[in-house]
Amino acid sequence: MIESFEKSAKAGTDKQVKPVSRRDFLKLTGMTTGGFVLGSMLPISLPAWAHGNTPHDNTLNLFVAIENSGRVNIVCHRSEMGQGIRTGIPQVVADELCVAWEDVHVVQGLANEAYGSQNTDGSRSIRNFYAKMREMGATARTMLEQAAAEKWGVPIADVYAKDSFVINKNSKQKVSFGALAEAASKIKAPAPDTLTYKSKKDFKYIGKPMPIVDLKDMVTGNTVFGQDVKLEGMLYASIQRNPVVGSKVVSFDKDAVMKTNGVVDVFKMPDQPTPVVFHPSNGVAVIATNTWAATQGRNALNITWGESPHQSHNSDEYLAELNKRITGKGKTIREGGDAYAAMENAARKISATYTIPYLVHAPMEPPAATAVFKDGACEVWACTQTPQSTQQNVAGALGIAKEKVKVNVTLLGGAFGRKSKPDFSVEAALIAKHTGKPVKVVWSREDDIQQGYYHAISSQHFVAGLDEDNKVNAWIQRTAFPSISWTFSGVTDEPSDGELSLGFGDVPFNVANLSCETHKAPAHIRIGWIRSVSNIQHAFAQGSFVDELAHASKIPTHQMWHQLLGEDRLVNPKEQGFEYGNYGESLERFPIDTKRLKHVLDTVVAKSGADKSTANGEAWGISAHRSFVSYVAVATKVRVKDDKVTVLEMHSCIDAGTVVNPDRVLSQQEGSMIFGLSIAMMGEVTIKDGAVQQSNYNDYQVLRMSQSPMIKTYIVESDAIPGGVGEPGTPPVAPSLTNAIFHATGKRIRDLPINKHLKV
Repeated sequence: MIESFEKSAKAGTDKQVKPVSRRDFLKLTGMTTGGFVLGSMLPISLPAWAHGNTPHDNTLNLFVAIENSGRVNIVCHRSEMGQGIRTGIPQVVADELCVAWEDVHVVQGLANEAYGSQNTDGSRSIRNFYAKMREMGATARTMLEQAAAEKWGVPIADVYAKDSFVINKNSKQKVSFGALAEAASKIKAPAPDTLTYKSKKDFKYIGKPMPIVDLKDMVTGNTVFGQDVKLEGMLYASIQRNPVVGSKVVSFDKDAVMKTNGVVDVFKMPDQPTPVVFHPSNGVAVIATNTWAATQGRNALNITWGESPHQSHNSDEYLAELNKRITGKGKTIREGGDAYAAMENAARKISATYTIPYLVHAPMEPPAATAVFKDGACEVWACTQTPQSTQQNVAGALGIAKEKVKVNVTLLGGAFGRKSKPDFSVEAALIAKHTGKPVKVVWSREDDIQQGYYHAISSQHFVAGLDEDNKVNAWIQRTAFPSISWTFSGVTDEPSDGELSLGFGDVPFNVANLSCETHKAPAHIRIGWIRSVSNIQHAFAQGSFVDELAHASKIPTHQMWHQLLGEDRLVNPKEQGFEYGNYGESLERFPIDTKRLKHVLDTVVAKSGADKSTANGEAWGISAHRSFVSYVAVATKVRVKDDKVTVLEMHSCIDAGTVVNPDRVLSQQEGSMIFGLSIAMMGEVTIKDGAVQQSNYNDYQVLRMSQSPMIKTYIVESDAIPGGVGEPGTPPVAPSLTNAIFHATGKRIRDLPINKHLKV
């Protein structure tokens, strides 16, 4: 496993912190500033999919700088892709700092290990940084108040900060933060346990629907995304990559390509090693003075590809084999009671198998990276979720120290996990070194869909044993899917504990006899994390099966959820032998709380009217799921007429603990509904002879406006620690939709997508 993956995917146990000076701050941000620089340290956690791997240490340094002019610079070391992190983190700092919002300036941090992990995924930015950001704001405020108190010769208790000024309570004099910045910078930072914090009722920014700081620039086209980067003398590269993982270039027609007007060079990419990790795919790059020439030249390559051990992979046959295997007993990863003995004694048994195909991210903006290599150093501009991994992988590919690689993070036009894999940036760096000129690698939509990292194809089998009173007394669940770990090992052939922690091994039901099992599933294409990761298939199966049990027991689905969840309690999967990752959090800090899960379910049913009768051919479906330490329930209403399903309404309720920016939570939930509908209704990547068959939005469809329903979101008011927001909304969508279809038609859909069964 390469160093870059180890550093991005392993957790910190030895919390080593690197102090950062004023000079380091300026270097990390590219800023010039005078006045007050505040550094703060915070440990960072694993990506959700990486739990259960080898421990490692990772720390995070965040900074605030106040200029003499009064401008407050807050560094955002995370990537902005519409989720609003460049607004959320400053909101928290600014509230405790008592700075006027118009004085806040957000600075995008460059790639640097001094920040700790910069991997923007796992729905953990606010979750991990909320408390420390409040501490940073309170620390800076206290130092400014101390500087003002010393200036006036009064006790610090006689002054207070408000709207970028420190005010004397007695004389009513006031002095600006900018005027105090230099004096404040010379004061020793107070110990964290001496700080005072605002009460919730005094929050000015936290919990308020603040517009995102980049909104105006976004809607006026005044921003820079990965595709927008232009440098003087820049060349453009289009790469024909291998259609089957592992196949190498045998030959290509360079002479034919060079006849294309505008083409300046043809470059065979280095052979991709095994495991594939983030190494660029095997292929040939056509380099030209413009994108059109590069693309036309690429069409003339006429590449002959070598053989691959994966060239016989066909997704239909593979899924059929998983479905056959999944009905037999697997490897037990969590067990309570004796599920098999209880199943033998059950009054009746109910079973079902659920499948999900391969999926791909398909963000609106395909990957894009621009690089310059000069004097043994490289500079990259990329729409990346992982600037540090980009830095490390580029350095490794070029054979230079990572300190010789500068990574500039642009805005991201969507990502969903694809842009946390830096293969596209490595491509740009390699070609830039080859040409000696700035090079932009342009991925087409077809490249993105056919050469990506894919959500795993999967099969889930559930069996429940009911007693004479229709109470569930035995529960067996099995899952099988190729693991993300194969991408990094090349040999893994079964799901990891980290993936099983995502909605499978953490089943919250109060069933006396439980068995959670897995089966082997070798990988044949690049498997990667996509929004919500393994929760997608696990929530679909679990939410669907609960609905099936309710129907069989002749009770409302809402009631069956309550019956299975039982009394309010905290669930600990470790007590039944499962090494549960809990998204990198302790169960003491973020327990699995069935009360909160029931509450979001009760709320969405009550507010949506999902328990009310509907017109003929219409029906509601519900489901709920805990993921990324937050709780979400979804109610979906459909109409099915002439074998066509129309989604009429979607209601979701989220309990994400303390919410920093409700406007962003609403947007994330709405986006999750759309993303979940796209997956459930149309999402499918098929493989034939090892190659992806889909190519663009015509055959890998995403939801159109005409298919989008009315969406309503309910946010639970809470004082709990902030949980995840970006991903928890997606998992309950598919089961709520298929359950609604069943209640409208009597047709049970267990194999996604829906458009294989009905028109959408």
